Amino acid sequence: MSKTKYIIRLETEADYRVVENINREAFWNLSVPGANEHYFAHVMRNHVDFVPELDFVIEIDGKVIASIMYTKSKLIDEAGTEKKILSFGPICVLPEYQRKGYSKILIAHSFAKAVEMGYDTVVIFGNPDNYVSRGFKSCIKYNVCLAGDIFPTALLVKELREGVLDGRKWYYHESKVSELLDDEEKIKQFDAEFPPKIKAWQSSQEEFFIHSHSVIKS
Repeated sequence: MSKTKYIIRLETEADYRVVENINREAFWNLSVPGANEHYFAHVMRNHVDFVPELDFVIEIDGKVIASIMYTKSKLIDEAGTEKKILSFGPICVLPEYQRKGYSKILIAHSFAKAVEMGYDTVVIFGNPDNYVSRGFKSCIKYNVCLAGDIFPTALLVKELREGVLDGRKWYYHESKVSELLDDEEKIKQFDAEFPPKIKAWQSSQEEFFIHSHSVIKS
């Protein structure tokens, strides 16, 4: 971890476009040609499921270099019992500050705050290579799945208090804010507000496709 001095604080309105640009720079051409994470951050803030108390940034010498954002989501068991949980994303770090531990810092800091707020479980879709070291495990180990008893490889679970998921089958329901990413025209219009960037293919996109379309059990 870099020994550079940093502060963690809540995002302010003055940070909005800066954070959106960090998302754009961090994710551009990573999962698909171009990116939509900056638009996701933009529309998420006004959604009912957004959790502003967990909207943190890292600042170094007055410059915001990383961000994490959370939404409310839920688990529902086979009897219809609902459990309120959290999901995070996007989480981003400016490319020149990546691989220095800042995402790990943001995750740990936000987890501690989430526990203070009474949450005990976080479920995300993500690359296991990036999140297993942060304490996430495969959804199948907690019997957490999607409708149809599908256990995606990319569906990852973190208990903030050990043992809170007691082995019963839980169905994951993410926030409906993700549905806003279906509007490609609005994403295109929003992206036009930023400096032009070239969309291109790179191998990480195939890795993303494999992870996002594979399942452990269905």
